[in-house]
Amino acid sequence: MKNTLALLSGLSVIALTGCSSQQDYETASGSYDYLEVSQRASVKVPEGLDSPEFTSDYDLPELSQNADTRLTGRKLTIQSPALVLPLVAGSHVEEGKQEATVWFDQVDDSKPLNTAIWDTVLSFLEQNHIGVDSFDKENGRLVTDWAVEKTTEESAWYDWTEDESSEISRRFVFTMELKPHGRTAALRAKLQDFKFNGADGETVTMDSIDAMKERREEIGILNEVLTHYEYQIRLDESKRIAEIRSGLNLEMGFDANGDAAYVVDARHDIVWPRMLLVLRNLGFDVKDLDRTTGLLFVTYNGEDNGWWGSLFSDGESLLEKGDYRLKVVPAGENRTSVTFMDNESQPFEPNQVADMYEQFARVMTQDNLDI
Repeated sequence: MKNTLALLSGLSVIALTGCSSQQDYETASGSYDYLEVSQRASVKVPEGLDSPEFTSDYDLPELSQNADTRLTGRKLTIQSPALVLPLVAGSHVEEGKQEATVWFDQVDDSKPLNTAIWDTVLSFLEQNHIGVDSFDKENGRLVTDWAVEKTTEESAWYDWTEDESSEISRRFVFTMELKPHGRTAALRAKLQDFKFNGADGETVTMDSIDAMKERREEIGILNEVLTHYEYQIRLDESKRIAEIRSGLNLEMGFDANGDAAYVVDARHDIVWPRMLLVLRNLGFDVKDLDRTTGLLFVTYNGEDNGWWGSLFSDGESLLEKGDYRLKVVPAGENRTSVTFMDNESQPFEPNQVADMYEQFARVMTQDNLDI
């Protein structure tokens, strides 16, 4: 008998738990009788008596003109405020701003900042099967098509009816503000339209949602874009590291000045860090570097076990111990030139560059070069 009562009690708890709706988690629990309470009149002091001292410490503040008076009782959400999460390196938010906005400072010069941001927004929309209604890159404005989300509310285990589904449709406007110098930009998200069709027949439109709900929707989509942006950066960095470690093909050629050089079949942002690995494996120490000019200042140690030790001409080494310079600059869209120079920036002679090519190419084309 006791076991039967315990079982029935447990089933009752499960049944009650299953009946909890999403609204129960968003609104305050307990009684809403306070909504029926009227304002009490202030104490009236008869004539001839001293008035007691009153304090305003516990007076409720006056509502502002912009306050939504509909937000009372079960219509008032108790969820924590929605916050923009600046996950991307170089991103930040302005304190005290209510709108869904995030600022970006350029930290990657591989492409213009506004192009990188719009590419991310478009990639996010495509990945989530959200169409683009209109896009004006020049004026910094993108309007999405309807983003439809269907949710299924599972019936309780004892209810044999089919699960009921709800549908939420949203449209957003993304706008970008680019500073004149082009290295700082703000991305904003604005909810343009909203429709909700509940499983119970309830319908909610844009006109009937409150400002808090609207802001939560805007910040929600902006945070999803930021998460996608941060993921894309990590993915691109992983791919870049893999490219740097992989062997790169090259050939003899000339740089932009017509000097003998090695021309590598890869972008400058891949060849530049790759050269640091190659030089270390060849017995060079990099003393200084300047990526803006493409210059590497190196010292060759003349180690006998290095590949340079096997290069002899008439019994003399082709490269003596000492300081040298290399110029690594773009040579087209997906090519990079590497020019060897002495410490006075005089390029090597073509025959010396040709003699060094075989051993240099052996290391440059090697896969899985240690980082």
